[in-house]
Amino acid sequence: MKNKIISCILASLFMCTALSGCASKKAPEIPVIDDFYRTTYEIFVYSFYDSDGDGIGDLNGVTEKLDYINDGDPSTTDDLGCNEIWLMPICPSTTYHKYDVTDYLNVDPEYGTLDDYKKLVEEAHKRGIRVINDTVMNHTSSSHPWFLEAKKYLQNLPSGEAPNPQDCPYIDYYHFTDKADKGYNKLEGTDYYYECQFWSEMPDLNLDNTSVQKEFADYAKFWLDLGCDGFRMDAVTSFTTENIGESTKELGTFVKAVKDINPDAYIVGEAWTSSSSYSKYYASGIDSLFDFDFSGSEGLIAKCAKGKMTPIRYVQSQIDEDELYSSYNENYVNAPFYTNHDMARSAGYYTGKNAKNSIKLSGALNLLMSGNAFIYYGEELGMKGSGQDENKRAPMQWASEGSTGMTKGPANMDKFEMPYGSLEDQKDDPDSIYNYYKKAISLRNTFPAIARGKCSLIESLSGDRNVLWIKDASDKLDDTIKDSKVLLALNNGDESIEIDLGKDDATEGFRTLSATLSTGTDEATLEGDKLILPAGGIAVITMSN
Repeated sequence: MKNKIISCILASLFMCTALSGCASKKAPEIPVIDDFYRTTYEIFVYSFYDSDGDGIGDLNGVTEKLDYINDGDPSTTDDLGCNEIWLMPICPSTTYHKYDVTDYLNVDPEYGTLDDYKKLVEEAHKRGIRVINDTVMNHTSSSHPWFLEAKKYLQNLPSGEAPNPQDCPYIDYYHFTDKADKGYNKLEGTDYYYECQFWSEMPDLNLDNTSVQKEFADYAKFWLDLGCDGFRMDAVTSFTTENIGESTKELGTFVKAVKDINPDAYIVGEAWTSSSSYSKYYASGIDSLFDFDFSGSEGLIAKCAKGKMTPIRYVQSQIDEDELYSSYNENYVNAPFYTNHDMARSAGYYTGKNAKNSIKLSGALNLLMSGNAFIYYGEELGMKGSGQDENKRAPMQWASEGSTGMTKGPANMDKFEMPYGSLEDQKDDPDSIYNYYKKAISLRNTFPAIARGKCSLIESLSGDRNVLWIKDASDKLDDTIKDSKVLLALNNGDESIEIDLGKDDATEGFRTLSATLSTGTDEATLEGDKLILPAGGIAVITMSN
């Protein structure tokens, strides 16, 4: 997608002050680039913000809180700075999570109306925020009219008579069989079984059926016409059970349908498996796939933040992935993320006196990665949540319980305390997780090479607890963009580290310390060739004029 440069004035000296924690409310000028390399905020609408007092979050509530995500004014520092939102499923459904859809062309009444959606998109676009919809194409609800029609037909089919799609086309929308198999459920009142790999109330769709393909092409056009900017594809590995080739083909059919409508629409897929497997789905032509290797309590981000692996591996793994993903789609855009709605929240990954600093550092490690980086709502507050799914989707902590806009959360959610308090508690605390996240996002936005650059490891200056690497985005940025190359330095250890940049020619010219990020009170310094990185410190070094 061609970059559309709106502004590009980087004030390096002031930037270093602003990003390192100065109290100034004036932000540096940031280049605004309209492409797929964004910072995306994942929202579970049910638990986000309640605009009408019923205890359930809604689309109007998201609209009310857009300024929290991004107020559209680059001169302020009161917003997070994210420039895309992913709405978890918003279509009518029988469950609180809404991954069992009963109508693909409407909004669940708990969340509002189509007019509310249009208003949300319109207001988001005014602020430079793109909106992508969670898309559940693998299965429908068992209460969806398609399934109900197929069920009714089979229940009324005379004994011994074979089903005929000409009499009821919906029997070919799903996988019906007269033989029991793994992941199949008996259809009541018949001798037939239907595939439902996730749950009996979520019958799997037959995505090889051209009629089903057309239904989803129509679905895409419907939402794109309303202003939607793209789609997050749920469970792409399950499109055809245990068949990567067929699932990739089916995904590719949808991707083509979307791109035929709007080439600038963005599509990201959930393929929950290892990179060696999910990389193959890039052959579908999809823009992005979530980078599961780096996510979760045992992923590369957490291991690096805990000091359980060298930071060199954190960088080298990104280099290796780039080579792998490019082999399937040279135009791929990685989708790094740390946690999501199916994972325990990161506040539970760390214990002891350094837990808070580890939560901060892990957030930065996600945001330093190339691609479209995703943040799960509330991670910027260090929210807690593990165990059953409801706990992972607890109310966004705007203020104390019962405050305006606070939701009641899912009905079966356990009661538990949030260890780091609410936004109200954190917003004026310079040491809070919230303010650290804001600085990390600002750093990502201010230096476009961070999100878009290819990594080059400077191994001679790296060690067991530190790493230096260059990110080069010269091939992706307009030649008016300053700092298309940046030198990044990271210390994941408990003690400060001194590094002599003069010992490797790869650092030649990089002598301006333009931004720092620290989990504690000490900041990185650079005098001549001598770089000092504090514990948990990050430095962004640019070319000197």
